[in-house]
Amino acid sequence: MKGSLRFEAEIVAKHINVSASKMRRIVNQIRYRSYEQVLLMLEFMPYRACSPVPQSVSTAAANASKASGLSKAGPFVDRAEVSRGRYYKRIRPRAQGRAYSVRKHTCHVAIAVRHRP
Repeated sequence: MKGSLRFEAEIVAKHINVSASKMRRIVNQIRYRSYEQVLLMLEFMPYRACSPVPQSVSTAAANASKASGLSKAGPFVDRAEVSRGRYYKRIRPRAQGRAYSVRKHTCHVAIAVRHRP
């Protein structure tokens, strides 16, 4: 689509306290869907990882509508990517004074929203 205007907005949410594999399960469902459909789907999904995604999608849609001057209801999710973030080291106490290391994984979510031509 060289030469055509594409009103696109991208947002990256970093250091979300959910593992990347659990977040990919959700993000793969919302790719290439409309803004209203994404918010409706995420409202009824039974996963804890769904809570930060609607905030990111609505922020990206607001940025796209502000940049293009079009309505906030028109965009769709063009790209949605999940990448691994850092992990936090925690210690789990075990028997006889021992301790196991526990890794709390995080992820980064990049969502790009654009209006249909």
